[in-house]
Amino acid sequence: MNDEASTSCRAALRDADRLVATYRVSGGHAAAVAEAICVEQTIEFPADLAPQWIRDEIVGVVELITSEEVTVSFNPAVAGGGLVQLLNVLWGNVSLFDGVRLVGIEVPPSISSAMRGPRFGIDGLRARFDATTRPLLMTALKPMGRSPAELAEMAATLAMAGFDIIKDDHGLADQPWAPRRERMAAVAAAVHTANARSGSAAIYSPSLNSPADRILADAREAVELGAGALLVLPGLCGFDAMRALADDDELAVPIISHPAFLGAHVIHPEHGIRHGVLFGTVARLAGADISIFPNYGGRFSFAPQQCADIGALCRSPLGQLPPIWPSPGGGMTIQRMPEIVQFYGCDVVLLVGGALHRGDLGHNARRLVDLVHHLDD
Repeated sequence: MNDEASTSCRAALRDADRLVATYRVSGGHAAAVAEAICVEQTIEFPADLAPQWIRDEIVGVVELITSEEVTVSFNPAVAGGGLVQLLNVLWGNVSLFDGVRLVGIEVPPSISSAMRGPRFGIDGLRARFDATTRPLLMTALKPMGRSPAELAEMAATLAMAGFDIIKDDHGLADQPWAPRRERMAAVAAAVHTANARSGSAAIYSPSLNSPADRILADAREAVELGAGALLVLPGLCGFDAMRALADDDELAVPIISHPAFLGAHVIHPEHGIRHGVLFGTVARLAGADISIFPNYGGRFSFAPQQCADIGALCRSPLGQLPPIWPSPGGGMTIQRMPEIVQFYGCDVVLLVGGALHRGDLGHNARRLVDLVHHLDD
């Protein structure tokens, strides 16, 4: 079974309310790894020294072993404590094993029902932008080094053209040439004014690459200043930090997940986490409405089948959690938009950044908006 193949539910082998994880194991020692996972991911204690009830109820159970994969199930109570402990059970100590890759997760209702997940998802953002069937359009304010006034002017041009989401580039933080508060205030005001002039409905999403003790305050400040979404970097701030922002009713804005610092989890073919599991399933559990990732054929190394896997797990059933938007980016051009829509379908957020600046920004932005709005013609 390859990395992108869906792990089928083996309901006949176990209680339907078990947390199930499937790992691909390299090196021909699958049975030993399976037994180690059962203990390491739960009690981390010599199993023969544990009381019988702990061995029966808490230690994981090996459900299936093949030459390449092992499937282990856990009592869902082991994952008590929310997303942090859930991820710890699935990929805690086992992440330190050589040649092991997490390739499948089945989250039982007892866990998924306790998670709020994405606030908007696909349907919610379609309603927000009155976009019944078309893809959404997103771009990034670039490059680092621009002043707040220059970034605001750029954002106004993009909003006037009809873009849905105008986000900070993920590297924009609190640099001296564009201090955070000044930048957020200027860009949010510019987008608001452009919307009023043109009748568009663009939203601004500042980047929240903030220190841990400031991220919530910075998020609330951003929304108070007029931000309509938040760009979060869960590889740096933590998936549960993103979850907390998504759950916060005082914020109540879409959450956009950026892939910075997550590459090492997926790049090695024999270790880490399957692309769709990380950028699809985990992102949804952590409350992302949009999951950004590198598209095939761009500046990065993701393959078409890996990107298709992300798209599929952004939208496949996951308890009561709504499907979310895949957003492939990383060096995309206007010319590739029809191909990308054909590949992912219309439930996709098209992300084009630097390519819009080759020539006149306003002209290129309007051309792309027109293209996307007439894809069905």
